Amino acid sequence: MGAIVDDLVIDLQRLGHCAGQAIPGDMLDFIDLGPNAVSVTAALLDRYRGQWPLDTALPLANVKLLAPIQRPRKNIFGIGLNYAEHVEESSRSLDTIDELPKQPVIFSKPPTTVIGPGEAIEHNEAITRQLDWEVELAVIMGRRASRMDEAQAMEYVFGYTIINDISARDNRRAGQWIYSKGQDTYAPLGPVIVTADEVVEPHNLNLGLKVNGVEKQNSNTCHLLFRIPALIADISAAITLEPGDIIATGTPSGVGAGRTPQEWLWPGDVVEAWVEGIGTLRNPVVAVGDEPRKGPGSITGDNNGSDRHA
Repeated sequence: MGAIVDDLVIDLQRLGHCAGQAIPGDMLDFIDLGPNAVSVTAALLDRYRGQWPLDTALPLANVKLLAPIQRPRKNIFGIGLNYAEHVEESSRSLDTIDELPKQPVIFSKPPTTVIGPGEAIEHNEAITRQLDWEVELAVIMGRRASRMDEAQAMEYVFGYTIINDISARDNRRAGQWIYSKGQDTYAPLGPVIVTADEVVEPHNLNLGLKVNGVEKQNSNTCHLLFRIPALIADISAAITLEPGDIIATGTPSGVGAGRTPQEWLWPGDVVEAWVEGIGTLRNPVVAVGDEPRKGPGSITGDNNGSDRHA
C-alpha cells in the first residue's frame, strides 16, 4: 500500500517503520484500523513531506498501480438504474421498466471480477457479443454498518474510487444480472482510493467514460436517484456492511446498449473511465487467451489534483 504525494508514491509501511509506527502493507488491513488511521497517516505524510527517508519514495511514473482492493472480502454491491436517463435508455434496449425505481435495485459482482489499472477486460466471443461499459463512483466502507440510519451513514465511508461495471448484455437470465455482470475481469477498479476527508461533496462529481478516445458518457453524481446515505441505509437494513465493502453507485446514460445503433466493446478497444478528483481508470479489451489475465501493463491513473491517496 502506498500514498500518492505530488509525483511520488510513498511506501506507507516503510515510512511507518522509520517513524516507529506500525502501518500495514495491505489496504484492507489498513481500513480495519478504523477512522483514526487516515488522520494519523496524513499527519505522518505531512511530517516527512519533502524529506522522505531512504527507500520510502518512488516516482509515480515508475510504479504500476494495482487495484486498490485486489480481492474484496465479499461480493461488490452493485446499484442498477440509479440515474433517470439511464432508466429511460435501459427501458428502450433492455428488459427493464421505464418507471423510476422506488427502492434501490441491488445486484452483486463476485471478488473475482476485480482487475486493476491497465489490466485486460476479457472478451469471450463464445459467451458474449454484447460487451458493454458503465462508469460508476464506488464507495468504500470504513466501518461495520448494520441497520444504519441515513443521518450517520456518511461517517462510515472510508473513501471513493472508480469502478467500470462491465456487462455482457446478452447474458442476462430471466431478469437476473449476476452472470451478465459477474464474469472474471468485469470490475476494473482504481486507479486509487481517495479518502473521504478529501472529497468535499461526493454528490457533485463529474464522471464520464471514453472508448478509444471517443466520449460515451458524461454526467455528474448530483443526478443519483438514491444518494450514498440512502444506499448504505437500505443495504445495511438487511445485510451487514463491513470495512472494505464496495458499493458501486450506478451509471449514467450513454452505455453501449442504449445508443443508436448499439455499440459494443471488442478486442483492441481501450476504455477510460474517469471521476473528478479521483483520476482515470484505463483498461484494454482482449480476446480470451490473448494474454494473461493479470497483464504486465504499466498504465497509471491521473490524480486530478488530489495529493493523498490510500
